Amino acid sequence: MAAEALVELENVRFSRGPHPVLAGVDMRIPQGAIVSLMGASGGGKTTLLNLMAGTLAPQSGRIRVAGQDLQALDFEGVYRLRRRMGMLFQHSALFTDFSAFENVAFPLRRHFRLSESILRKLVLMKLEAVGLRGAAGLMPAELSGGMGRRVALARAVVMDPMLIFYDEPFTGLDPISVGIIATLIRRLNDALGATSILVSHDVQETFSIAEYGYILAGGKIIAEGSPAALRASDSELARQFLGGQPDGPVPFHYPAKDDFATALTGSTAAGEVV
Repeated sequence: MAAEALVELENVRFSRGPHPVLAGVDMRIPQGAIVSLMGASGGGKTTLLNLMAGTLAPQSGRIRVAGQDLQALDFEGVYRLRRRMGMLFQHSALFTDFSAFENVAFPLRRHFRLSESILRKLVLMKLEAVGLRGAAGLMPAELSGGMGRRVALARAVVMDPMLIFYDEPFTGLDPISVGIIATLIRRLNDALGATSILVSHDVQETFSIAEYGYILAGGKIIAEGSPAALRASDSELARQFLGGQPDGPVPFHYPAKDDFATALTGSTAAGEVV
C-alpha cells in the first residue's frame, strides 16, 4: 500500500434515515491496485462504492478521488470525474433491448461523437479482450450468465477508465465463469493501468487477485491488510466471515423475546405444556 492513493476516505459517515450504514470509515486505495471490500450482506459495501462514485454524498467526512474532493465539486465536476470511472453492476445490468455490441457501445455514444467505423473498432476491441467478439450481435437473452457478465465488463472498461468498481462480479456464475471473470479483472486492470475496487463474498477468488482488502461490519472497518493478514486477523468476526462459520460473533439463533417464544411453544411460566 505504499503507492500514491487514487481514492481516500476520511471518517466517512452515512445513514439512511435513522439507521447508520457507515459510522466513520477511513480507507486508502492505491493507484494500480485491486482492493477488495468484504463483509456480511447489508454491511455498507455497495453504499461505499456509490459514495466513491459520487452517486451518493456522505453526511460527514471527506472523499477524494484523483486528488479531487468530491464534496467540493459541483454537478459538472462530479460528472466529468465519473467519466473516468467504470462500473460492473451486480447481475450485469445489461440493456435487454440492446445487442452485446450496443451495450458496450452505449457509453461511447453517450459521451462522444465518434464515426461509426471508429466506434465499431473500439467496441470490437473490448469484446475481443473479454473473448466475445463473435457474440457482438447476440441479445442479452441469448447470452449465458458468464457471457453476460463479460459483456458488462467490456462495457465497464470501454472508455479506458482510471477507476473500476465491481459490485459482486462472481454472483450467480458457475466455477468456470467465475475463474474467467477473475482472470479478466486482473488482466484488464494491469493492461489499462487502472485501479479496481471489488465488492465480493467469494473469498477464494477475491483473494486470488486482490493485493489488499477491507472487511466491514457494523458500519466500521474491522480488519484490513493483505489476504494473509486478513486470514490472521485478531477479529473474531473477520475470522468467522472468512471461514464461513455458522456461529460466532454473528449468532446462528436470532434473538427472541421470552414471552414471544413462550407463546409459540405453548408453555406456561412453570414450563408446563398447555
